[in-house]
Amino acid sequence: MKVKTSVTLSEDLLSAIESQVDKKARSAFIEEAAWAYLRAQHRHTRDQKELRTINQHARELNEEAMDVLEYQAEE
Repeated sequence: MKVKTSVTLSEDLLSAIESQVDKKARSAFIEEAAWAYLRAQHRHTRDQKELRTINQHARELNEEAMDVLEYQAEE
């Protein structure tokens, strides 16, 4: 369901948007831009969480990898 709302934009931003789409498509353009931003923020948050997890286990993972490489080198 769509809800009508009002936002205040700078003239420069509105002009830039209107250079990409006609006035009738502004709302759709702004909605898609907002969704794209939110998806990017979600990915960034997820990536940061995964990076923290990897870093928490980095020493153990590196030791395990070195153990495997040493085992392979012995053969």
